[in-house]
Amino acid sequence: MAFIRRRRLERELYSKERFSLLLLNLEEYYFEQHTANHIINKDCKDERKFRGSLKICSKSIIFEPDDNIQPIIKIPLRDCTSIKAPEDNEANNPFTRDTSGGISVVCSQVFLIKERNVIAPYKTVRGRAEHFFQLDVARKVGDVVQTLHQLYRASCLDKMGDQAAMITAILQSRLARTSFDKNRFQSISETLHMECKAEMVTPLVTNPGHVCVSDANLYFQPLNGYPKPVVQITLQNVRRIYKRRHGLMPLGLEVFCTENDLCSDIYLKFYSCQDRDEVYRLIAKYIENHIAEHTAESYVLQWQRGHISNYQYLLHLNNLADRSCNDLSQYPVFPWIIADYSSSVLDLTKPETFRDLSKPVGALNKERLDRLVTRYQEMPEPKFMYGSHYSSPGYVLFYLVRVAPEYMLCLQNGKFDHADRMFNSIAETWKNCLDGATDFKELIPEFYENDSSFLVNSLKLDLGKRQGGKMVEDVELPPWASGPDDFLQKSQEALESPYVSEHLHEWIDIIFGYKQKGSEAVAAHNVFHPLTYEGGVDLNSIMDPNEKVALLTQILEFGQTPKQLFTTPHPQRKIQKLKSLSRTSSHSTSIAESPVSPIEESFEDLTEESITLAWNNIAKLKLDKQYKIHKEAITGIAVTCNGSSVFTTSQDSTLKMFSKDSKTIQRSVSFSNMALSSCLILPGDTTVISSSWDNHIYFYSIAFGRQQDVLLGHDDAVSKICWRDGRLFSASWDSTVKVWHCVPGEILSNKKHHFELLAQLEHDVSVNTIDLNAANTILASGTKEGTISVWDVTTATMLHQLPRHSGTVFHAAFSPDSRHLLSTGEDCCFKVIDVQTGMVVSSVTTEEPQRCFKWDGNTILSGSQSGELLVWDLLGGKVTERIKGHTGAVTSMWMNEQCNSVITGGEDKQIMFWKLQY
Repeated sequence: MAFIRRRRLERELYSKERFSLLLLNLEEYYFEQHTANHIINKDCKDERKFRGSLKICSKSIIFEPDDNIQPIIKIPLRDCTSIKAPEDNEANNPFTRDTSGGISVVCSQVFLIKERNVIAPYKTVRGRAEHFFQLDVARKVGDVVQTLHQLYRASCLDKMGDQAAMITAILQSRLARTSFDKNRFQSISETLHMECKAEMVTPLVTNPGHVCVSDANLYFQPLNGYPKPVVQITLQNVRRIYKRRHGLMPLGLEVFCTENDLCSDIYLKFYSCQDRDEVYRLIAKYIENHIAEHTAESYVLQWQRGHISNYQYLLHLNNLADRSCNDLSQYPVFPWIIADYSSSVLDLTKPETFRDLSKPVGALNKERLDRLVTRYQEMPEPKFMYGSHYSSPGYVLFYLVRVAPEYMLCLQNGKFDHADRMFNSIAETWKNCLDGATDFKELIPEFYENDSSFLVNSLKLDLGKRQGGKMVEDVELPPWASGPDDFLQKSQEALESPYVSEHLHEWIDIIFGYKQKGSEAVAAHNVFHPLTYEGGVDLNSIMDPNEKVALLTQILEFGQTPKQLFTTPHPQRKIQKLKSLSRTSSHSTSIAESPVSPIEESFEDLTEESITLAWNNIAKLKLDKQYKIHKEAITGIAVTCNGSSVFTTSQDSTLKMFSKDSKTIQRSVSFSNMALSSCLILPGDTTVISSSWDNHIYFYSIAFGRQQDVLLGHDDAVSKICWRDGRLFSASWDSTVKVWHCVPGEILSNKKHHFELLAQLEHDVSVNTIDLNAANTILASGTKEGTISVWDVTTATMLHQLPRHSGTVFHAAFSPDSRHLLSTGEDCCFKVIDVQTGMVVSSVTTEEPQRCFKWDGNTILSGSQSGELLVWDLLGGKVTERIKGHTGAVTSMWMNEQCNSVITGGEDKQIMFWKLQY
């Protein structure tokens, strides 16, 4: 995992250096270092001298001896009683300075760290002691003593806010006196775009310095030169960049040079939002398919379609919700999945093996929940159910102490937690999360990664002795795990199991979604302290610096709730147990209603394979023939079952029948002087139905070559018609969609069709397009004002009304499995909607309007305004092929059932025949 890899990399890079910023207190800065000797018992017979490095920090003095056997010495400035040059004659003033090469520090206590280079709790040595530091460069003593006096005064202030304000003033003064060293540029030809002050963020610590953006690189130069003089990132290598909320303020920026890694290349905290946004803008210019244009919806469809795993999807959501491995107060959060830690065999086919993902951890135990709810109801405002969070720095390091012990020591003032409160056992930890009065923690990504080192005490740390006398060593695993690697492997299998795939959306609703806040959170027993939520407090409105520091410290240590990503129920990921029926047949029914025999199933498998093969090669579509058969734009295309006859409608008011064999127009019919808008052929290839702008729907008999019937169905132009199972669906500019029961004339003695209005679906504005799902139970409509409506046809009720486009919706169509609806409009956007929830799960911006399309759920073949056919990778959000076609907009498209033959019609009055050439 990212955190473990980062620790391993740091150990490799700085293995010779024992000092790290983790030796500082929280919110402490490291200013400068000087080569020096530490002299003990100066001028005495047993005088000892140790060479090393003196570090000046905002709240302490740290001396790192070159000899690894000797401990690092940390002297808190607040515990100092004298800081001076020994030769100073002003004996009555303990805080003075001189220009000699030595500095005398008298203190009441010191901390000894990493003695014999062993990571262990800090040793505290109390009692008055003098420490003499002899600097190699004697002329710097005066400045160092002056700095120490300033910092000492700050550390002696009673209130934390006043301390922080004075230290910040000292820091800003130092930053103002320095600037980025242009000699650090990689090339003399680089052009400077921007320079500003910022801090580099790593877990628990920040390091101030200067940010510089050139036309080729991003640089960060630490004020103290630690851990190296400059951090450089080539802008061309940047793949992702995110604005972050750091310390509850919109000041963070995280830069990644990888596509999927959770570990970033640099995390910066700026002093102003304007600086952050400008650096963001400069870097974003270099990123192809810039991730900032995407939101959580960018990944929903990929996850639903199985293109990314549950683990990958959760990483993406954490990233988008401001969770970062560089910020332990906002570390990525993952769910407890397994509830069985006692069986010898883990059975992933049993639902009882799994935790209830529809509830937060605090609600999993009903008895505990009842007590918490009672307390919540009796609590004055602001109310909250849980006194602790599910993710905090303490919880993260609870899990990772074996690989990140120095972080735990930093967080807990040089101490490990009590041995009985350590991460000793998976089963014990789970039990405590179920039963503990204040323990509601979730897991971290490491539990679903491949690096099991956090479960093993490979560093041989002395983590204490438990009450029973047993030393804390490796984490105790459940019986079903043969070892740490096997535990992680089975945890991964559980996370990707069918049960979790079908229920993970419920946990997402709680952590990232609509049950995170408000009345839904109360109903779900998911209410935490108000300060943990984004926007829970406005730090800028708090004038008292002490109150602000106290509040910020409380929030950062307590943990923070992720940014809310979804405000509607999250779509479910359904596991396909059976293959769907033919993708494009207008007469197919849902799989649940159509049991198939083994012979039919094998034939269907072949059909599915041929369809998949066709869509995989759709970019190889080649123009076969083209014919100009109309005088105006073509509006509809229908083809007989044997493929020999093609019927087209046009704005020139004619219905034409074109023979593919003779390549001639065999019929041309005009029903009125108004444009025709669409056409379809009834089952049996005996009747063609056309819709017209004159408010009528016309029935034309192919066999008799004449108009058979007419339906005056609307009060304005009929824009689109569909036929399913003896029912006619008609959309109109009169703001309705009507459902008709239609008995063909051949069945009745009078040869006329009989029409019965079954339902009328009312809209606010003109309806431009409609489509039905495979089971003929759900209808989608698109209006001239950009609204997509989803209707339950069986009850004539609206399920969703979604303002998804700005401008006319040109076309909308269900995916073959009917789970998603794709629409395109005048606003140059493709939108994919989850039919069950109404959530937009993908959005792709196009260069120009796409007028019509066919799709298989993953790939789109669209007809553009300019006449090109475009092949889209929907999940990647990009065009993979451009095919030259019409000289005007492509206005109509037909595709056969095998998806290997396409006919298009355009504003250029032509129809074009296309074939796949493998």
